[in-house]
This record gives sequence, C-alpha cells and structure tokens, in this order.
Amino acid sequence: MTFRLGVDVGGTFTDILLINEDTGESFREKTASTPEDQSVGVLRGIEAVCRTAGVGTDQVREVLHGTTVATNAILEKKGARVGLVTTKGFRQIMQIARSFVPGGLAGWIIWPKPEPLAALEDTVEVVERVGADGQVVTELDEADARAQLEKLRAQGVEALSISFINAYANDAHEIRVAELAAEILGDIPISRSSAVLPELREYERTLTTVANAYVQGQVSRYVGNLERQLHGSGLDADLSILRSDGGLVSAGIAADSPVSLLLSGPAGGVTGAAWVAEQAGYSDILTFDMGGTSTDVSLIQGLTPKVGRETTVGDLTVRATSLDVRTVGAGGGSIAHVPPLTQALRVGPQSAGAVPGPASYGQGGTEPTVTDADVVLGYLPPALAGGEISLDVDAAHEAVQKIADATGLPSVQAAAEGIHDIVNENIFGALKLVSTQQGFDPRDFALMAFGGAGPLHANALGILTGAWPVIIPPSPGVLAAYGDATTSLRDESVQTLIRRFSELTDGALRDLLHGLADTAKQTLLESGLTEEQLTVTYAVDLRYHGQGFEIPVTIDADDLDGGALDALRKAFDSEHDRLFNFLLSNEHELVTARATVSGPRPEMAATVLAEGGVDPSAAARRTHQLWFEGEHIEATIYDRHKLLAGNVVTGPAVVAEMDSTTLVLPGHAATVHPSGSLLIRPIDSGSED
Repeated sequence: MTFRLGVDVGGTFTDILLINEDTGESFREKTASTPEDQSVGVLRGIEAVCRTAGVGTDQVREVLHGTTVATNAILEKKGARVGLVTTKGFRQIMQIARSFVPGGLAGWIIWPKPEPLAALEDTVEVVERVGADGQVVTELDEADARAQLEKLRAQGVEALSISFINAYANDAHEIRVAELAAEILGDIPISRSSAVLPELREYERTLTTVANAYVQGQVSRYVGNLERQLHGSGLDADLSILRSDGGLVSAGIAADSPVSLLLSGPAGGVTGAAWVAEQAGYSDILTFDMGGTSTDVSLIQGLTPKVGRETTVGDLTVRATSLDVRTVGAGGGSIAHVPPLTQALRVGPQSAGAVPGPASYGQGGTEPTVTDADVVLGYLPPALAGGEISLDVDAAHEAVQKIADATGLPSVQAAAEGIHDIVNENIFGALKLVSTQQGFDPRDFALMAFGGAGPLHANALGILTGAWPVIIPPSPGVLAAYGDATTSLRDESVQTLIRRFSELTDGALRDLLHGLADTAKQTLLESGLTEEQLTVTYAVDLRYHGQGFEIPVTIDADDLDGGALDALRKAFDSEHDRLFNFLLSNEHELVTARATVSGPRPEMAATVLAEGGVDPSAAARRTHQLWFEGEHIEATIYDRHKLLAGNVVTGPAVVAEMDSTTLVLPGHAATVHPSGSLLIRPIDSGSED
C-alpha cells in the first residue's frame, strides 16, 4: 500500500491528512502551528498521523503541501533587503506606482502609503533600453552595470531584482546583468522580471519581481529545510508545493518562484471543495473556509474555481495567477472589542491565534473571541469529539462578560449572540465580493463551509446568502489538506503580444498558443509525466482597442482548428456585458496569451457511507441547551462518525466530530449524503435544491 499526505499550515493549526491510495481511507491530525519554523509543526503532525494509521513513514509516496511562508513574510514585513536594478530614467518606478488611493472622498489624507519592498536607496539605474517591439534601442553598458551592482553590494542587499523596460519582449539585457550580479554579489537570490512575469505593464512587472526576490530567501530555506527533515525522518517521498492557482509544483520550482505561492494555503481549501462538491453532485458553489485567524471565500462554477490575474496579500497586489480568493479577518480566534470612542461592538481582525488562543482553550487567553461566544451560546459543547477535547466554559463566560459590561447588553448570552451575528455579517460581506459584485446571484449556488470554525456558522450564512443547500464536507477542519492531496501538477507559460484582431489570423493564434503549451509542458515532462497524461488549457487577455484593462477569456482547444478569433469575440463580449452591462463597437485586441498544462488528478477511491434510513437516533449522544434568538432551547448532539447515508438531522442540533462542529438551526435539517457530506436546507424547501 502507498499513501499520499496533504499538509496545510494555517495561522492557528497545521492540518495533516493521510490518504490510502488503494482504499481511499483517510487519517487526520491537527497540531498547533509553529510560526517561528513551520516545518516543526509539519513534521510533528506527519509523525502523529502515521502513528494513528499504523503505517511507517517509508510508505508515504508523496507529501503535498500548502504553505503560508511567503504570505507571512509579506504580512509581517520580514522579507529580505532587496536591491532593484532598472533602466536609466526609471529609478522611482516603485515610489510613483499607480495613482490609486483606496477609500472614499479625500481618502488620500488619511491613507498611509505602503513602503515599497525595494527602498529608493537600494534602487539603481543602468544604461540600456529595449523597445516595445523587442528591438534594442540602447545597448547595455556593462561597465555601468558593474558599477551599479558594486553600489548594491556595498549597501548590503540580501536579494536582487532586475526589471528593465520592455524586457518581456527581449530579455537579453536582464540575463546579462543577472550573470554579472552572480559574479559580483555572490550567492544571493536573483529575480528577473522576464522570468517572473513576462507581461506588459512596467510597474506591475517590477513590483511582482521585487516581491519574488523579497520572499525568495525565506521560501527557499524553508523548502530546503523541510525536504532535509522529511528525508531525515525516514520519508523517501517527493515534496510538492501548492501554488496560488491550485496546481502543484516541485519544491525546487516553488523555491525559484515563490510569488506564485502567496495564496498557497487558501488554494488548498478551494481545490478540496471542488473535489467534495463533485462527490456530492453539485457543480456551482460558494465556499468559505473559516479557521482560527481568518476566513477565505471563493466561487466555483462548473467545478472550476474562478481564477484571477492578481494576488493580494495585505496591502500588496502583484500580478500572479491565483484562485480568486478573498480574505477577511474573521476566524474562531477573532477578538471582540468595544472601541472607547464609538462604543460599538467590533469583531476582529485581531486574533488570539494558537497561543494563547481563546479563553475557553484554557491556555492563558483572556480576550473574548468568536470561539468563546460560541461556547457561551452552547453551539460548542464543553466536551467535544467523544470527550477528547474539553473547553473551559467558565473562562468563556468571564471573557464575553467584558463585552456585555462594555456595551450595556442585558446578559452574557446577548453579548455572545452579538459577536456571533457580527462575524457572520463580516463573512457575508466577503461572500458578496466573489458573488454579487462579480455579477453572480448567490441563490444560484450551493454554499460549502469548512475549516475548524466554518460549520458552526454555515447555517446562518445560508440564511443570509440564500444559497442552498449548505454543504458540510467530511472532515471539514482538514479539507485544505485534502485539497493539497487531491490536486495535480501544473505549470503555465505566458507571452504578451499586443495585436488587433485585424492583425491576427486563426493560424497565427494557434501557433502562438501551441508554442506556449510546449514550453509549459517541459517541467511536467521532467517530473516523469508523459505527454499523454497532460491536459492543456488556453486563455487570452482581451480588450477593446483603446481600453486600458483586459478581461481573461478561455478558449476551447477545438476552436483553435478554425474560427478561434470569432469564438473569442463572442466570449469576450458576453463576459464584458455580464461584468459591465454594455458593449463597444471598437475592434477587439489581444494583449496576453497563456497556456496552462496540468497533470492527471490522483486516482482516489471515493468514500461511500452505508445506507441508514431517515432516523439518525443511533448517532444521538445527548441533549444540550442552546441560546437562540433570545432564549434557551433544547438541542440534540450527534456523533457525526455514527451518521449513515440518508439520515436526516433536524435542528436545533449540534453535529460533533474530531476537527469541527456543525450547528443546525431550528427550521432546518441536515441530510447525510452517501459521500459523507451534510446537506443543510430549510425544512419547508423539502429535499429539492
């Protein structure tokens, strides 16, 4: 027997999922994250899950890892000191940036402009120039380049980024300066814009290249250290890292291009959600992954997650393909507080994290959190997972009482209900960003909730969004790790080529895309996959001639054999109309083309529960008091592991399992799907979608 191992590192917990590739049986483990060195928590969890499964670490064939190392380096401003080499005359490119200020009227007055990741004193200019057509306008002055690199060496830069004007069209000058830098600066990470992002727009390309250099050292050290420790602990397994777009890359490629990992952690949950949705028979879903620190939301249509061309982490937005995931500071550990000036209850974005954690964890935390509110409301019973996990109810009441005192609410339960409602509204606001604000009606989708805290809030979010059924996947607390373990290798190749459609032919477009596909295939073929195992998808960024922005449009491979431009016109017009509700008569224009190549998804045996009829009483554990809409009500607690296919759990009810707890509200019922998912619907809607 062989096993695949998915690893997801969150802000509070590290989730491990071990899957038997022959039977589909899975084993899971949660361990506290170790922010000072994530590999410590990862290795601890791997050893624990192998013990639980009774298998040796030598039986693990692959380790598939979603990591937040790059994300944390950006958020915590703990990356390298980056030097930037650019074309003479463009030294202030990072400082000028784009003339955009977030916020409303006069927002510029109070908006603190973020400091560039490459300081002005660490930015140098080199005599060279390439035209937009790739022709050399000014030859590279190597003597000048050497002198500027010597300045950076004296400055003590720890990483180098090189971004020349129009280098996407001709990278010869960047390559030569990188060779000189290796000679002068020694063994430091070097990022070239023509390798990191060979696309139009100088600021975005430069910013993305600088961000890549900023985190490259940390990611490279982490990946290398983890590989060594894995092999040292007896795992003769291949390590792959999840990219922001939901695909896997080898550890070596991940270390060279860490800017593609900024949403590695959330991407695992989205890919896992698509897998579970397919098993449950749904193709269009909204997802929210609520952990201890934050909630990540996304939209999946036709079992395909929406993909964006930008990745945002904190106040940094780079051009890197990623799943369209939005994050809000709303997690189980989010701290409730009452600002003195407004006296209005707020929840988050500050979090109690793993240490000390919520007050109810009994590890020294005293601040009131969402988890503590759920304990006070009875949504989290004091004994979870068959008594293996105990929560300190008195400490939770004491913490939440502070909110009741500060707001003048009549009871600790009223304060807890306020905390619970506010965090639900915060998540609802994030879900609007990926649904209504993108032209999608959430009522046309199912809603999937996962993460350790997600199922507690799922039913309420179903009511707010009108998205039914609400799907609670098996092992919701470790779904991101499941996504890591059930996705495939992926790579892409990109080229900017600004051409009006009148300047293109179907044949030229076909040759361009096929050439990009051949380039993207190389890394996957080198990993041992065969040509027959690869799947290629194509996309182009289009606009009306004269527009300053593009819309990504996918193109069916069959259309490349004829009528490709006409198909793209129709697809672009349809998407433009959906997004903006108008069309233009201007000629269409292609800006950037990309080919994405994916390997096969792993063959995993699906879980099928035994049929048990409607009655869930065999899984009932005991009754329990909940606080709901201003009064105590009696609910039944069920053991999820004892529920069978077809069982219907009628609310009010709490469904407990090792890694999460599901709340079924009054007037709603959860049906157990044969795949193991719980499908929650309003009772008066019957069993129809």
